[in-house]
Amino acid sequence: MDAQTQLEIEAAAFRRLRQHLIEDRPDAQNIDMMNLAGFCRNCLSRWYQEAAAERGVTLDKEEAREIFYGMPMAEWKAKHQTDASPEQQKAFEKSFKENVTDREG
Repeated sequence: MDAQTQLEIEAAAFRRLRQHLIEDRPDAQNIDMMNLAGFCRNCLSRWYQEAAAERGVTLDKEEAREIFYGMPMAEWKAKHQTDASPEQQKAFEKSFKENVTDREG
């Protein structure tokens, strides 16, 4: 496979992941994704922002989130986000510590 084809396939897979998380499964809460997989929609928007910066494109956090979510973050939260339970928050604290340790390791 040539590099351009690989790039196009990777971009298509990213678009499909985004569609799944934004359009098909907006009910999946970011905190549950973080607790289970160690990343969420906000991470993906941050990675998008970082990839843009590597290419000389400046996006702030809110711009990157709006591009990824397809709407302002406040609108997404109002439509889809629920308050985290104490159990979810406790699990997040543990998951966050593990993810930070993994990146530093």
